[in-house]
Amino acid sequence: MTHHEPPPTVPAVDLQRYLGTWYELARLPMRHEPEDYRDITASYSLNDDGTVRVANRAIDGRGEPQEAIGEATPVEGSHNSKLEVSFLPEGLRWIPFTKGDYWILRLDADYRIALVGSPDRKYLWLMAREPHLPVALRDDYLATARALGYDLADLIHTPQPGLTTGSASDTPPLRR
Repeated sequence: MTHHEPPPTVPAVDLQRYLGTWYELARLPMRHEPEDYRDITASYSLNDDGTVRVANRAIDGRGEPQEAIGEATPVEGSHNSKLEVSFLPEGLRWIPFTKGDYWILRLDADYRIALVGSPDRKYLWLMAREPHLPVALRDDYLATARALGYDLADLIHTPQPGLTTGSASDTPPLRR
């Protein structure tokens, strides 16, 4: 696969099953998430208009909680495997070219582990319903990212010591 072709996504995503809280386990660097952020979670809930509310929470390098609220819109025809996300204030979300691509590249059958990336391969996240994964399982998902052309040389493994960024208690435990 060349880096010019967009990576394939999963065939379809059941948004109702995808909703809830996910822990970020690894990511490629991005300016909105400094390297010293830890305890990063993303919580998804359905808005009345069919869009998805995104609440990202983290603890910054000074130990202070941080939160960013955004909105994700499924891309038409993608069966919910491609979303466009904006963290601009609600009144500015109409501005063109202000949405980021959030493509679900791999998702286990139980909706417990997700590999998400951008089609330009600049952004990548490994997410799970629990703050830790067995190393072999984590490495298997990261191998998928490499096979899809993502450069993981600068991958950040997100510390998840379990402080106060939110709760995933609404989801059952991961089956190993």
